[in-house]
Amino acid sequence: MGQVIIGMDPHKRSATIEVINDREKVLAQGRFSTDRDGYHSMLKLSRQYKDRIWAVEGCNGIGKHIAQRLVADGETVVDVPAKLSARARVFDTGQGRKTDPVDAHSVAVAALRSKGLRQVDVDDVTVALRLLVDCRDGLGRAHTDLLNRIHKLLLELLPGGAKKYLSAAQARALLNTIRPRDLVGRTRRRLASELITELVQVDKKTKAADKELRELVEATGSSLQDLHGIGPSGAARLIGDVADISRFASRGHFASWNGTAPLDASSGDQNRHRLSRAGNRRINRTLHIMAVVQLRNDTQGRAYYRRKLAAGKTPVEALRALKRRLSDVVYRQMVNDAIRVETGPGGHVGAALKSSAADLIPMIDTSDKSLPGPAEPQPRTQLLAVS
Repeated sequence: MGQVIIGMDPHKRSATIEVINDREKVLAQGRFSTDRDGYHSMLKLSRQYKDRIWAVEGCNGIGKHIAQRLVADGETVVDVPAKLSARARVFDTGQGRKTDPVDAHSVAVAALRSKGLRQVDVDDVTVALRLLVDCRDGLGRAHTDLLNRIHKLLLELLPGGAKKYLSAAQARALLNTIRPRDLVGRTRRRLASELITELVQVDKKTKAADKELRELVEATGSSLQDLHGIGPSGAARLIGDVADISRFASRGHFASWNGTAPLDASSGDQNRHRLSRAGNRRINRTLHIMAVVQLRNDTQGRAYYRRKLAAGKTPVEALRALKRRLSDVVYRQMVNDAIRVETGPGGHVGAALKSSAADLIPMIDTSDKSLPGPAEPQPRTQLLAVS
């Protein structure tokens, strides 16, 4: 028997599979629970077919837990995007109704007909970085929320309130100067004191998270923190979400993926581009923070921003142009890091930082490409003289 595709429609507590051959003939079907017994029964059924490939829908979402278990057991698993399986379901000869068996069939057919699907790898350091930086972002939001609530109470307790940038120690010192006599005032003071205590704990967790992120980023061999405006969180977000920089064919593909490349909106004789609101918004935010930090200091980024203003750009347009330029800088730095890690010291091949990417391989069309930049020098082939 030739190769078979095992399409899977995963859920939290169950998984529906369908086994098809290279002619789309259905060989087996089944619904299994995702507990230990159900998982082993599903494996037993699949191992009747020697040459098999698992096609799982949403390996970065609902299918992640089952895909990682399969990979850990030595199975070959490819990730089938939900949009791809939906197209297979719509164009199927049947009614295209969405049920678990129909979804499993659509996933298997989409995997059989599609080329270049991403093969799932075992979670590595990039996944740990994504988890840690998500936790760090949550701590940042908690810090802002607590500080806003403290400001509100201090404004009601203290005439004029407190200054905008307030630390936990400063808030505690201000609160110690307030001695309300009425019940409402005492309640406000007590609540403010409790919030300040929570803020101290959040600040401690934030410092610990930053330290852990810094150590983990340095362990990967990345030099992203050498760039002005990229800290431990920004570097961890870039490494975690980008994973393998080689999946981007050029800096234009990378800019299109992170949403800093303008979109072509020309019509007739009018030549114009508009802001892209697509792409990875987490990476876009990291580049935005990098741009703002560069503007606050005497950097090449600020000089570039001022040149754009002098050329007639508005401040918003100049900032977008700076983000586009910084995207190129980050791309070049990550490519250089990948080359250094792969070759190792002395030019010998070492362990490469490869990973299952957080997103699919970016496919862009003409309207998604960035504006053309200066031509990059290419090595010339020496022509031999013909005698």
